[in-house]
Amino acid sequence: MKLFARPDQLRAAGVLSLNRRNAECIMRLNSRKAYPLVDDKVLCKKTLEARNMPVPGLIGVVARSGDAGRFARKLVGRDQFVIKPANGSGGDGILVITGRRKDKYLATDGRLWDEDELAHHLTNVISGLYSLGGQPDKAMLEELVAFDPVFDLIAFQGVPDIRVIVYRGVPVMAMVRLPTRASHGKANLHQGAVGAGICISTGLTTSAVVGNHQVREHVDTAASVVDFAVPQWEKIVEMAANCHDAVGLGYLGVDIVLDKNRGPLILELNARPGLNIQIANGAGLRPRLALVDASGAPGLPAAERALWARQNITPENPALA
Repeated sequence: MKLFARPDQLRAAGVLSLNRRNAECIMRLNSRKAYPLVDDKVLCKKTLEARNMPVPGLIGVVARSGDAGRFARKLVGRDQFVIKPANGSGGDGILVITGRRKDKYLATDGRLWDEDELAHHLTNVISGLYSLGGQPDKAMLEELVAFDPVFDLIAFQGVPDIRVIVYRGVPVMAMVRLPTRASHGKANLHQGAVGAGICISTGLTTSAVVGNHQVREHVDTAASVVDFAVPQWEKIVEMAANCHDAVGLGYLGVDIVLDKNRGPLILELNARPGLNIQIANGAGLRPRLALVDASGAPGLPAAERALWARQNITPENPALA
């Protein structure tokens, strides 16, 4: 699939457009009453925990500006943590602290934050600066994932994450987002992270992009980002399928991270996942959605849906050519 192509070429390549995604996937398959389960990260975490699904640990929630200055009590003995807007999007407002330098906190981009600066950041989060629609928000304090060293050569500083698109309960497309210097250690494509497509059947990365540029090597480490085997792939695909059952959304994005001690953890869910995953994979989503619609896979239990995906969403399947 070309990065720059005419509309007719994109349609021929099976690319799912924004309008079709909204009309045929989100509006048709995602009930509005289920949105809070994914839009509110605190509620989402509690929903997944209730089903014994693995997630990063929650340290606490700061919901009032008056409590922002007293947050340090929740961080006694902790040198690593993440601050997230509970209703944020696109990675905005997320602050990752990886250590301390005397009385200051060290962020992934090397900046040092004192307690007053962190309290000010919390206040901004609570005021809704980073929330969907600018509504008042809550700040989550979350345990920092212990970065799995398997990604050492293909990520810069931050923690990579794996995005899986799940359609009617079936995982249909995936990529790994790899932090770069430009993304300040965040696994966010819009901020400059590398997006590498993952073959659903094998767990091997197949192609990669930075912005609108195809790459085969990480822009900072120069290590190859193609033909990388994502560990515990079968488990990751099944976890993604299970997320459909947990929140009831027919079209969603599942973000998973690999912790070196706990294995795959569900970082968050997204009811309106972006479409750049098609560029990372060099393939369109529409043939995969049609394949699912023509099958009986959506009626199967989660483990069987995951197995069906790995057996059928393959480069060898002529329906996806």
